[in-house]
Amino acid sequence: MTREWNSVALETLGVLRVSGADRVKFLQGQLSNDVTTLSAERAQLAGFHNPQGRVIALLLLIEKTTDEMLAVLPRELIGPVVGRLAKYVLRAKVQLMDESAHWRLTGLIAPAASTATSSALAVALPEVQYGSARIGDSLAVCVAEAAPARWLLLSPHDAQLPAVLASAAAAPLKHWQRLSVAAGEPQVYASTSEEFVAQMLNLDVLGAIAFDKGCYTGQEVIARAHYRGRVKRRLQRFFTHEEVLLKPGDSGELPDGRAFKVVEAAALEGGGSEFLAVAALAAGEAAAADARGEQRVANRIAAQALALPYALPD
Repeated sequence: MTREWNSVALETLGVLRVSGADRVKFLQGQLSNDVTTLSAERAQLAGFHNPQGRVIALLLLIEKTTDEMLAVLPRELIGPVVGRLAKYVLRAKVQLMDESAHWRLTGLIAPAASTATSSALAVALPEVQYGSARIGDSLAVCVAEAAPARWLLLSPHDAQLPAVLASAAAAPLKHWQRLSVAAGEPQVYASTSEEFVAQMLNLDVLGAIAFDKGCYTGQEVIARAHYRGRVKRRLQRFFTHEEVLLKPGDSGELPDGRAFKVVEAAALEGGGSEFLAVAALAAGEAAAADARGEQRVANRIAAQALALPYALPD
């Protein structure tokens, strides 16, 4: 287990800037979380959905100044998201701009045994999940409190890096991916955009849905799933010893017959991989699918379930 700080270049992520006098009101009507609670000290995870409640993209919202906010999401989705959001702007005073070229996004990982609280004391990092803070010209968001604690840092390309980044040992992207999978953190890419209803990605468990706010695109479907019925398919964590190169969007079948679709995957140092996938919560759902005559997935993976670090609703 490493005793040093690590930094990971997150080059697949991009930055969308949202500015204008109506930015909060506008996003409040489009995203699943309560944008009015965003502050300089508190970032938030929110989903952008289509009218059927399926997730187009996940956005990590950060207040840059009192006049503008930033949204971090996969760079490949920024163009499509801007295009979809622009249809709803109408006369609202809102500007949407892809600013990915102006920012360096870095994952910062504390030593293996360190929690956010124990690590943040020394380097002025935010201590709680989704806590946000300025460190020089950079913005830092805590994305994981538990050991090892992790932060996302946004630094302007022309600015000096925070000292804690400059002294951290560079680590490959797969190191960050392994920790994200172990933490049960969903992500949406072009290959999985509009594939999953919000609760299938555990967004309700992860605090990315505010059920007491007003209407937003997809809200009716998401609220119905919350109040009227149990969600039968959810994001779960699995391990396979097979040397398969799983990637987001891949489909397969578990040994008990349940079909799954990969959300995120990471190769392990000792061989095999861990992956997050949406699958039925109970093996009986596979038998029910057979009874309905639904087509089974041919790609069977020898995988076993692993615990998530958070509890799913009963």
